[in-house]
Amino acid sequence: MLDRVLTRRREWQLRRCLNRGKLTFFCFVLTILVLRANFGAGRFGTPEKDLDEIRETLSYIRRRAEPRRVLEEISMERKSIGGSNSYADFDVRKIFNDEDDGVEEFKRDSSLPYSLGPKISDWDQQRGEWLKKNPGFPNFLGENKPRVLLVTGSSPKPCENPVGDHYLLKSIKNKIDYCRVHGIEIFYNMALLDAEMSGFWAKLPLIRKLLLSHPEVEFLWWMDSDALFTDMAFGLPWERYKDQNLVMHGWKEMVYDEKNWIGLNTGSFLLRNCQWSLDLLDTLAPMGPKGKAREEAGKILTRDLKGRPVFEADDQSAMVYILATQKERWGEKVYLENAYYLHGYWGILVDRYEEMIENYHPGLGDHRWPLVTHFVGCKPCGKFGDYPVERCLKQMDRAFNFGDNQILQMYGFTHKSLSSRKVIRFRNDTSNPLQFKDELGLLHPSFKAVNVQTRS
Repeated sequence: MLDRVLTRRREWQLRRCLNRGKLTFFCFVLTILVLRANFGAGRFGTPEKDLDEIRETLSYIRRRAEPRRVLEEISMERKSIGGSNSYADFDVRKIFNDEDDGVEEFKRDSSLPYSLGPKISDWDQQRGEWLKKNPGFPNFLGENKPRVLLVTGSSPKPCENPVGDHYLLKSIKNKIDYCRVHGIEIFYNMALLDAEMSGFWAKLPLIRKLLLSHPEVEFLWWMDSDALFTDMAFGLPWERYKDQNLVMHGWKEMVYDEKNWIGLNTGSFLLRNCQWSLDLLDTLAPMGPKGKAREEAGKILTRDLKGRPVFEADDQSAMVYILATQKERWGEKVYLENAYYLHGYWGILVDRYEEMIENYHPGLGDHRWPLVTHFVGCKPCGKFGDYPVERCLKQMDRAFNFGDNQILQMYGFTHKSLSSRKVIRFRNDTSNPLQFKDELGLLHPSFKAVNVQTRS
């Protein structure tokens, strides 16, 4: 009887194991089906294909999780270093400190005279051959229309006052507008190419580098960052300069006779791309290196030039000195322009803008409507200027708006006043916009027209 009981119990245990096995197998099959459906293997491919698809799906899941992990790490890192989202609270000097990477900067042998680079004596020949080999880059875009590159720039670091960079932005916007209207290329520099040639002299290495790198450019037009175009319609009289290599605002008698240090201005000038110009830069350069050379040159310039205060050598005084003392070598190719304002001193111009608007019109370029208004002495990017800050900034706003109105008028707008940032509409839009005529001819200047030959 005991055997019979044990046999029934064993039979029951076997049946229970069998049922559990069936349930386990069913769960296993169901799991496989779910996995095939979720991971893309439900398309009933081969086992190898199924495995590849599962791997791709898992990889996709990991990739989606990665950005979140990175963001969480960044958030934790920011909290650990106490970072702030407020630009107003951030000390920008932290990111503009030049790091010492341990690599010693190149230092010139002080026993040798300074030079801008290797001596070049055949630039006219080199450039002429290049132009012949590259006819697609002509140095003249049309009759009496040379290819011109306007060059300006500013410090690689932010301005030393809170609003300086805003006025630099206005300045470059103003120059871009003029260049676009007159078909002039523009180059904005923020790099100090030679640490020895800082301050006034930083332009010399840059100008030389650009002349040699762009043989297709006939004239380079340097313009200081504190100078603004205030006559957008005036085009330079290039025919007048066909035999000249350097054009500056100035007066012959003040430079050659009086040797006056303000007889010309180097804040806005034209320089032809030729051997003569390279030689002139080489002649100016030895006065520029900071330190003893610049200080000693400054003493000579103060001694020999009329009215010059005592300070280190600057490029404008050096230019007057070289032209006055070496007139035979340089004078014939220099044009001192005063028929229009290639440089116009802001102090005698800005307060007269309303009078100009009432009595004259753009396109004159002279005292009636100056081509350039130059804010000499305002130093909008520095800590201190030579004039009251409020006066300088207000007058710069007026000059910018005076020039900007000539651009906005093409589109039916104008500034509310010369002192206002706001603009107002002075004509209504219509369904026939081409009926309006651009009175200044700035929208479609003649030089932009393309000659189309029609077939007979």
